Amino acid sequence: MRQTNEIADCVRRSLERYFKDLDGAKPRTIYDMVLKNVERPMLEIVLMQAEGNQTIAAEMLGINRNTLRKKIQSLKIKV
Repeated sequence: MRQTNEIADCVRRSLERYFKDLDGAKPRTIYDMVLKNVERPMLEIVLMQAEGNQTIAAEMLGINRNTLRKKIQSLKIKV
């Protein structure tokens, strides 16, 4: 899948830049940082594609609707 490779390449480039910008400083909480920076825009775009319908968005994401609702609340995403 071309899109999957493009997303992975984008994340890879961003992480490479992140490590260069550290300039010797010790990295911390990389996992959480990446997930937080990917999850929010992903949810926003999917919700937009689903025209705000959380049931459809959850199906598109492959997650439970309640899980999506919790993520929307925790990330303070406006629906």
